[in-house]
Amino acid sequence: MVSRAICLKLLRSATYRRCFSTETAAVETVSTPSISQKNRINDRRRKLSDLINRADSESNFKDALNKLNNEGKPLEKLVIIDCINHLRRTNRFGLALQLSEWMESDKIMVSNGDRAIRIHLLAKAQGTDSAEKYFDSLQDSEKTNKTYGALLSSYCRQKMFDKASKLFEKMKELNFTSTLNYNNVISLHLRNGQPEKVSALVQEMEQRNIAVDMFTYNQLMNSYASVKDIVSVENVLEKMEKHQLKFNWLTYGNLAGIYINTGYLDKANDILQKMEKMEDMHDREAFHTLITLYQKTSNSSGVNRSWELLKSAFPTPSKVSYLIMLVALSKLGDLESVEKRFKEWESGCRFCDIRISNVMIESYLNRNMIEEANLLYENVLKQGVEPNLRTFDAFINFYIKNSQIDFAMKYLEMGASKAIPKKIVWFPKDESIKMFLAYFEDNNDPVRVEKFCEIMKKINRLDSTVYDSLLCANSAASQVEL
Repeated sequence: MVSRAICLKLLRSATYRRCFSTETAAVETVSTPSISQKNRINDRRRKLSDLINRADSESNFKDALNKLNNEGKPLEKLVIIDCINHLRRTNRFGLALQLSEWMESDKIMVSNGDRAIRIHLLAKAQGTDSAEKYFDSLQDSEKTNKTYGALLSSYCRQKMFDKASKLFEKMKELNFTSTLNYNNVISLHLRNGQPEKVSALVQEMEQRNIAVDMFTYNQLMNSYASVKDIVSVENVLEKMEKHQLKFNWLTYGNLAGIYINTGYLDKANDILQKMEKMEDMHDREAFHTLITLYQKTSNSSGVNRSWELLKSAFPTPSKVSYLIMLVALSKLGDLESVEKRFKEWESGCRFCDIRISNVMIESYLNRNMIEEANLLYENVLKQGVEPNLRTFDAFINFYIKNSQIDFAMKYLEMGASKAIPKKIVWFPKDESIKMFLAYFEDNNDPVRVEKFCEIMKKINRLDSTVYDSLLCANSAASQVEL
């Protein structure tokens, strides 16, 4: 759903980062460096970054750290924190955890914020059991709002409802609650299918004089939207205006998504027009949201205006921007504009992106322009770019619709060869499988039925439903073993 996607983006914003901010942890113990110190720190940061980038495993990472630390002056905490931050951003949680553990074992002064980060890394890299064990090992003075909050966040992220509820009640007894902690629990209730509990939590925040921030209000609106209570959604909006909260683009996007999901397209368009006029539209994601939501209201002029606004803010649109625009235009059926934007992308791009090419290939195939689709496909291969499963699915659908079963089987085999063995992959799409089954129902073709079964078996997609359908479609399929 649209509103869920916007909320996930909001969750990654400043509200979420407050809990695990390595910058905040560094400020607690490190003063602002001078220019000469900055140069030295930058040099050490580069060396540490090189060490991290060369690390092909975590086994020898600590030995290399000790060697680097013994070369001249010891590593400054600011450098270490900076690298931990980088590793977390790139999802290399194991290395980030080793660096965090090494920092603490090397007697570098760590703060409760640093310990909170370690809990977060343990949960990510080793699971919540390891995070719990570390938390339990802390001294009472180290079990603070930050460390409790990090463990709570880990429980909420893993949807461990009982543990999160029990810990949160204890935190309330210790007066360790905060806006962020409430927001985490609110999000858990929404993901657990309990939207009715959100309003009570917000009231509790107000009674405890805990600040209700933009994220809280967005989640409250989403709780009402999930039960189609638009009146209450708009009451929240009025409350925000009464408290003179300055709306950001995420709030407008969230509200527009709610209106779209509940069928109030005119109200959604009104909100999106307000979003267009906001002064703080300095994020590509804001324009991506505008384009996507306008597309969902079938407002092609809004999509095109949003594209022009994006280009005025970012004269060279990114490949992600082109992808989002092409998808929106394709869903609107504006195939002429799809081709125009694609050629614009081709003329300016240095590297081909199969995701963008797929949109154009699908556009050609939807118009039965098989020669153009094949030409683009061959051009992609010439550039050394590998087609993905979506590419093969597009050709499968085209050829089955046109009763060209051999070509469809060819692309099915090609896709299956790209799929990960012994894992369930979402290839081919359910729609494609249904089209294969419909073909076999209409055509007595035992040889291809058997071949189809073998391919589907390799990629773990030959479930009982497909198998039973094939048995009904063609008696010869009964000889094929699961």
